[in-house]
Amino acid sequence: MKLHRHQLRLDGRACTAITLRPGGYARFSTNNYHETWHVLSDWHGARLLGRLLWGLAYQRIPGTFVLIDRPFLAPNPFDAAPSDPIVLLPSTLTTFSAAAARALRRTLPLGRRPEGTVRWHTPGLDSAVADNRAWQAAPLGSRQWPAWEPDPSPRPWVDRIGGLIVIAAAPATLREHAVRIHRLGDYSHDGMDYTDLTWPHGEVQVFSDYRHRVRAAVAARREILTEQPGPTPPDELNPTIWDRGSSIRDRQLDHLPRVREPEGVAPPPPAPAESRPGFSASSRPSAVG
Repeated sequence: MKLHRHQLRLDGRACTAITLRPGGYARFSTNNYHETWHVLSDWHGARLLGRLLWGLAYQRIPGTFVLIDRPFLAPNPFDAAPSDPIVLLPSTLTTFSAAAARALRRTLPLGRRPEGTVRWHTPGLDSAVADNRAWQAAPLGSRQWPAWEPDPSPRPWVDRIGGLIVIAAAPATLREHAVRIHRLGDYSHDGMDYTDLTWPHGEVQVFSDYRHRVRAAVAARREILTEQPGPTPPDELNPTIWDRGSSIRDRQLDHLPRVREPEGVAPPPPAPAESRPGFSASSRPSAVG
């Protein structure tokens, strides 16, 4: 996978921002619901995000992080509020202060040419995903559980800092995140799947009809704002947009053209017969925080 490399100076530190190349298919959204920051996409976006996290776990240059910004951001698929840029951070390698986050946000979108192109290698991810599936499919009595050892690495965290959604973790946790995110779709329920990131602060959620949901939410926001006589607080406006978007999807989904997946993106494998413990259907989101 080829990505772009940008050299930046943020809060007095030299940084390397790794970004997606223009023309990519993936799209991501963000929102806050029940005090949890969500990254939203579809199956393809989940697999790309998994590879970004896996490769990031093996970076060796201090100050490196991955940035997901326009044009790879879409309004969120619930109320079409704008999405924040996303930063993936290796916490043992890169210091990222609030001042650095604000400085980066002020420079976005990165308009100048990148300093170079990097090849993003993710050896081991596919075998790690296969091993994880095999482990989960094995009878409980035959599963080998790793011995617990204290981890001196910084605790993973997810938060909104300086207008950015930051997902930070040590290499081992980045790899764990990568495997779980890459597997999204194995246990989908009504076309939705999710996995926690440092519960309860972060979550990645995917929808098989993510792009249709975004289009319906954008149409609903446009209609609702046209009908409003004046400014409406977000906590009143956004639930109304959510309801209108649901109605638009119900009316038009069968008539919308099907979104073509890019070549090489196969549907997720069928899930095992058993369901994931504690799995619940998608809940209704509220306004962006």
